[in-house]
Parts: sequence; C-alpha cells; structure tokens
Amino acid sequence: MRIASLHIHPVKGMRAVDVTSATVEMRGFQNDRRWLAVDANGGFLTQRSHPQMATVTVTLSTSGIRLCAEGFSEIEIDQPSGARRRKIVIWDVEIDAAAADPSADAYISKVLGEKAHLTFMDEKAQRLKTSVWTPTPVQVSFADAFPVLVTTTGSLAELNRDIEGHDGAAIPMARFRPNVVIDCEEAWAEDRWKRLQIGKVTLDLVKLSDRCIVTTTDQKTGERKGKEPLAGLARIHRSKDPRIKGVLFGVNAVPSALGEIREGDSVEIID
Repeated sequence: MRIASLHIHPVKGMRAVDVTSATVEMRGFQNDRRWLAVDANGGFLTQRSHPQMATVTVTLSTSGIRLCAEGFSEIEIDQPSGARRRKIVIWDVEIDAAAADPSADAYISKVLGEKAHLTFMDEKAQRLKTSVWTPTPVQVSFADAFPVLVTTTGSLAELNRDIEGHDGAAIPMARFRPNVVIDCEEAWAEDRWKRLQIGKVTLDLVKLSDRCIVTTTDQKTGERKGKEPLAGLARIHRSKDPRIKGVLFGVNAVPSALGEIREGDSVEIID
C-alpha cells in the first residue's frame, strides 16, 4: 500500500490544502488545524454551524496565512506573537490561545456574518485529550478528536458503489477532510489496523471516526448536498461498538514516532 494523497487544514473548518509531503508532529501534521475561528464568546466555529467556511481558501505564507473568500479581497495574516491572548473553548476544553490581529477578526466577521475572532495555537496553547481510547493524555491541535485522520480509497469506492446503487452521485474524499489517504483496494480494511509504519513515522490507530453533517457539505461551494454520504454509511458501515454512536468512515491516529512522510510512500501494517 502507498499514500495516495496528503492534506492539511490550516484553519479548522476552512478549505483544505493538498500537499505532497507533511511533517508529522505530536499534535498532528505541521500547520494542520493550528488556527481557529471562534464566536464572540470564544466558542469554536466549524462547518457544522457555518458551512460557508468551506468556501474560504487558505494559503500558507512565510509569516502566517492568507485567506480569500468569494466576494472578498485576499488578506494576509501574520502568525501572532502571543502577547495578546484569548480564552477559547473547543468541545469541553478551555485553551489560552494566541489572538490574531484585529484586522483578521474583522475579515472573519464579515465572511461569517457575525462577530468572530481568529486565534492561533502556539506553544503556550496546550490541549490534552483524555479518553478511553489512549492510555495517557494525547496532545491535540484544534482537530475534533485526535491528531491525524486516516482514510482509504477502497472504503470510499465501496461507499460510492452503494450510493450510486441507490441513485445517488459519487462523492469525493474531500468530504471527509482526511490528513492521510491510503491507496488500499480492500474496503474497511482500516477497521482492523492498529499501527502503521510510513518511513520513520509510526501512527497508532486508536479510534474509528464517527461522522457528522459536515460530510454532506460540498467542500468547494459550502452547500449542503442532501443525506449522502451519511445515508450510505448508515446502510453499510454503522458502528457496532457501543462506545461510538452513528456511522463510521476513517480512523483516528496518534503519532508515536515522528518525521516526514510523502505522497507515494509505502505504508506497512505492523499490528
């Protein structure tokens, strides 16, 4: 098996960036989900409530990021120094995040149509996730659950066969917002994997990924596109684990050995 594609999401909820290589850190891919938009009260914002976030293009720059949304001019945002902080909440965890420049807040507020702020996860903004899935707390970025999300081409092909068999249109992998896509012919093989070796990098696969309404959102237009792929997953890949509710696609991973991985790298199942 080999890596089919690699993806980062510099700002949680905004458009993905396709990359040919990625540096794997304890918190996940370098530059992945290190920026976060929050509401006036510090609550995190995603495509669950703001699907138009998918229309915002993010580009990495030498000093930070550039954002460009349809109908708005491009803005360059420097990585904040950390001198200004903002208390934000992602799920049930409060984080002391670095506050972006007020011009970034104004831009995000206009795009989302409500008062919002942009924050950054610097070294001071630590987030540890404690769960039944790992023996010790895990460092996490602003990702929903764990540092890295792995999906496979075989599972997407099987899902699309079901969707098309029910007169639906095939969906792209981008709907699932993965980090690593593995070229694997067997559908749902990842359900049985425990550990992957990619060069010097080791990924421990700790929890199958339950999916939400974001998967129904077109990642170019921000439009909700009906019940798929959730309906298809409900038919063919619903959770059988009482600890995980709903439908499944992909698997959450925690790095245990760090380094760089590239598109086309060989992937070995070591457990």
